[in-house]
Amino acid sequence: MSRAVKLALLAGLVTLLFLASLLCGKVWVPPAALFSADPRWWIILQLRLPRAVLGLVLGAGLGLSGAVLQGYLRNPLADPAVLGVSSVAALGAVAAIVAGIATGPIVFACAMLGAGLAMALLVALTWRSPGTVTFVLAGTVLTSFAGALTAFLISIAPNPYAVAEVIDWIMGALTDRGWGDVAMAVPPMLAGGVLLLLTGTALDALSLGEAAAHSLGVRLGRVRALVMLGTGLVVGAGVAVTGVVGFVGLVVPHLLRPVFGHRPGGLLLPSALGGAALVLAADSLVRLTPGAGEVRLGAAMALIGAPFFLTLLVRSRGASWN
Repeated sequence: MSRAVKLALLAGLVTLLFLASLLCGKVWVPPAALFSADPRWWIILQLRLPRAVLGLVLGAGLGLSGAVLQGYLRNPLADPAVLGVSSVAALGAVAAIVAGIATGPIVFACAMLGAGLAMALLVALTWRSPGTVTFVLAGTVLTSFAGALTAFLISIAPNPYAVAEVIDWIMGALTDRGWGDVAMAVPPMLAGGVLLLLTGTALDALSLGEAAAHSLGVRLGRVRALVMLGTGLVVGAGVAVTGVVGFVGLVVPHLLRPVFGHRPGGLLLPSALGGAALVLAADSLVRLTPGAGEVRLGAAMALIGAPFFLTLLVRSRGASWN
């Protein structure tokens, strides 16, 4: 089967899952309602369509950024969270909520400010060293520091309702997101995705090693700037609107490598489609859980991703022992 056919099938799966996300939920909407004057059409237009659009773009961005980071760092366990951008963006949003200014645009602005601060700190910490080890260590430091500050803000929050809102938001969800959220989040995520797609050729060269890539004319500083800026825009805007949804960038490239091959540049577009499919499917399933509420999307992805990560870790350790 050719690569084009595989991509077409994956795109078809994304389309089917997008349509399914419009129809399924606590209140099922029949397909005929899409093409008639059925009053349930407003459920689709005002509630489910913006949610599906956000799920599509968020999943594509997270899957793409995961493939880029795994190719750039030459580490199959890399994930967008390794940069610390999601943690610092979450810190900015949590600070706004704890301060009692938890309106949508302000939380979004604070989260994006946090993402921008994380990128600036990464540049400051790594600009003299082109290697990936310093890059990973800097991201780990940012993640740990932002997590500690987030826990501190939660512990000193004077309002218990703010604490409950923070915890609910950190778990990540697409519930009750509307067109205003789409208008805020989708443009920066699309811009970040374009920047990440520009790294494909360089990632193929980097698979030969940094010295070989440099000899082939790859500008390592430019590649790192594209990776940081693209990941910052995608992850920062996603966290700002949906909260923390993890493991998509880790799981999707591994699922698709047996189908599309191990060339990093050739895995970028499939990972974007696969990430969109995974998030749309997971978001549809969490709506079908029994009870009045929903399982949070971030919690559902953690239940999928954590065992997957553990399996990869055990396999990699077994390979090193052999």
